[in-house]
Amino acid sequence: MKLDGKTILVTGVSRLGGIGAAIALKLSESGAKVIIHGHSDFDIEAKYSDSDDSFPSEFCKKHENIFVAPSSDLSSGRNCESLIEFVNEKYGVIHGLVLNHAYSTQGSFGELKEDEINKHLNTNVTGNLLLIQNFSEQLVDGNRGAITLFTSGQYLGPMTQEIAYAVSKDAIIGITNQASYALAPKNIQVNAINPGPTDTGYASGDDYERIKNMFPAKRWGVPEDAANLVAFLQSDESSWITGQIIASEGGFTR
Repeated sequence: MKLDGKTILVTGVSRLGGIGAAIALKLSESGAKVIIHGHSDFDIEAKYSDSDDSFPSEFCKKHENIFVAPSSDLSSGRNCESLIEFVNEKYGVIHGLVLNHAYSTQGSFGELKEDEINKHLNTNVTGNLLLIQNFSEQLVDGNRGAITLFTSGQYLGPMTQEIAYAVSKDAIIGITNQASYALAPKNIQVNAINPGPTDTGYASGDDYERIKNMFPAKRWGVPEDAANLVAFLQSDESSWITGQIIASEGGFTR
C-alpha cells in the first residue's frame, strides 16, 4: 500500500511491544508521515517492562518519518482538541486517524467503582468521538480521510474481569456504524478492527499456551498482523470500504 503524501495520527503508541508501535512503523514504511501520541501512565500502571516516558521521543529518533506529539490523557475533551490542533499547526492537515489508545483494568463485577467505569468510557468512547469530530472538522472538503478504530472480541464472550472495558469496546461498533454514515458526505471512511488476542506481552505460561491453542494455526496474533490491515484501510485502495468491523484474529474460537 502506498501512503505517500499522507499525514496520519496514531494514538496509543507508548511502548515498543505494542500494536501502536507496529502500526507507526508500517505506515511510515509505506510512505506516510506519522505522528504518534501516547499516554505512558496507562502502560506504566499496567507494569509493562518496556513502558517508559521517554519511549515516544526515542522511537522517533530512529525513524525519520515518525514524529511525536506531546503525551496527554485522552479522557479529557480539551486534550483531544489540543492534540489535533498541535498536529495541524506543526505538520499540516491530517489525512488519517488511527485510534489505538485504550484504558483497561481488571476486577470482578462487584468491585467496579463509578470512577473506574467513567475512566473506561471517557477514554475509550468519549475520547474517540471527540477526536473523530475534531479530525473531520480540520479535513479540507473533497480530500479523502480515513479513520481506523479498534474494538475487541472481548465483548463477544463472557469477560467478567473486564466488564467496563468490554462495554467500552462494544461501543466502538456503534461509533463506527454511526460515524461512517455521518462522515460519508465528507469523503471520510470509518472502519474498526477487532485484532483478536495479540501477543503484546500480557500473557505467559499456561494462559499463553491455552489461548494459543484456540487459534487454528496454533499461534498468537502479532502486532504486525493488525498493522498490515491498518495500512490497507488508510490507503486509497480501501476507499470503498466504510462502516465495517473487520475481524483479523486468525479464526480464533471462543
